[in-house]
Amino acid sequence: MISLEGMKFFAYHGCFKEEAIVGTHFIVDLYFETETLKAELSDDLNDTVDYQAVYMMVKREMEKRSNLLENVAHRILHSLSNEFPTIGDAEIKISKMNPPLGGQIGNVSITLSNFKKNLEWSSNN
Repeated sequence: MISLEGMKFFAYHGCFKEEAIVGTHFIVDLYFETETLKAELSDDLNDTVDYQAVYMMVKREMEKRSNLLENVAHRILHSLSNEFPTIGDAEIKISKMNPPLGGQIGNVSITLSNFKKNLEWSSNN
């Protein structure tokens, strides 16, 4: 399993009008399965998933505004599947820091996993 943890972004996701104007900080953790044996033996970046390319894809998706974290997480998993076909199952956690919920809350999070199931659901609805 490969993981990219603690990716920090400033974005404008949220249902409230103020969130689209002010924005807030988000932390993204992404875990995915891929075959690594060839890279283990060759020590060649071409034989594995390029972590920087994955990060840039996550960054691109985080820059697209959404009302719901569920939508952002689904988009990232969908793009991961499309852009990196050697990746198998994946899990993503997106945390919204200091959400405006009327009290002191450190963060709210959504965790989605098994993008193959999610993609099947989205293509059937």
